[in-house]
Amino acid sequence: MMVTNRLARLLNLVPYLVSRPEGVPMSEIAADFGVDVEQVQADLTMLWMCGLPGYGPGDLIDIAFDADAVRVLFAAGMDRPVRLAAHEALALSVALRVLADTPGVGDRAAIASALDKLAAAAGEAPADVTVRDTVTDPTAEKYAALVASGHAARITYYSAHRDTTSERVVDPIEIVVAEGHAYLRAWCRTAGEIRQFRIDRIDACTELDEPSEPLRLTNQPAPTAFLASELPRIELLLGAGAKGVSDSYPCEEVAGEPDGRRRVVMRVRDLDWARRFVLGLGGEAEVVAPAELRDAVRQTAAFALARYAPAA
Repeated sequence: MMVTNRLARLLNLVPYLVSRPEGVPMSEIAADFGVDVEQVQADLTMLWMCGLPGYGPGDLIDIAFDADAVRVLFAAGMDRPVRLAAHEALALSVALRVLADTPGVGDRAAIASALDKLAAAAGEAPADVTVRDTVTDPTAEKYAALVASGHAARITYYSAHRDTTSERVVDPIEIVVAEGHAYLRAWCRTAGEIRQFRIDRIDACTELDEPSEPLRLTNQPAPTAFLASELPRIELLLGAGAKGVSDSYPCEEVAGEPDGRRRVVMRVRDLDWARRFVLGLGGEAEVVAPAELRDAVRQTAAFALARYAPAA
């Protein structure tokens, strides 16, 4: 709620100051917005970093301090309330409805409230559209509750690409949604890696009394950092024999190709791991990017083939 309140205050601060071109004392701003002077100073500092695309001189909000008074010199378009066009209101409405259907989203009351406020801001109710369910598995909420419990779990999982069923203990991290399916992302103690388990392929799940400790077990940063932009990003083309990769590993993008292969984009811990990973897939994987990984795979494969060459 604190973040929401601050956002509302930031959006109202600029029109408030623009309507008082003579300047407003800091103490008066604090009193009008029901916060202390230190918070007002922090908000004004934040606004200095906001503005129009380009974000250079002449694009950012410009605020001046004269003695104890505050004035806005350049409002960057924030001097008037936002008015949504019908198509903008519809887009936001659809996005909120999708969010409400996403497993793991806890505060659905807040989403419903936002939809009501959106309709009021648009001046009329957005067009009623049917939103296809983001996830068809009705048990997704059960696994979202498992993640929230902070406990490890024993699961029985069917691997489609291996056509085998195995039992393993996992430390749940989060629920993710991709291509209409919900996945449990967890540290798999059997594989010794973070894996994704498609929920409709989990045949049995027993919550354990022991705590889930994926970060201690992996000795890695938090899951959000595990997929952070600074980690190497690779792009692969996968044949039919490697399509299970998108089920077992976190992928940022998955798309079908006209030739039947699947194009995936994923983050990896380092390119040396990626080289071994691609080689393990044999001829079922082709590296699209980066060039450094493609060259490393080619060189390693050539070296291995040379070892099998008949002696002269």
